[in-house]
Amino acid sequence: MAKSGFAAGQLKSLIERIERLEEEKAALAADIREVYSEAKGTGFDVKIMRQIIRMRKVEKADLQEQEAILDLYLSALGMR
Repeated sequence: MAKSGFAAGQLKSLIERIERLEEEKAALAADIREVYSEAKGTGFDVKIMRQIIRMRKVEKADLQEQEAILDLYLSALGMR
């Protein structure tokens, strides 16, 4: 009984921590939306900003490889 009581307490603690983190994540997402809205209001293209942020997360070598393949495909389609 003591062991299951401990497990239940531990489970409750973990669930509560996850709930707090989910609340923090939602608040951060709202802050990010606000920054994008501000950027859009000052004339920046938010779609391109999001693309740049995705690109900055990729290793330089991987990004170069992706760009080379994209260029190859665009050339094959007569788009370059």
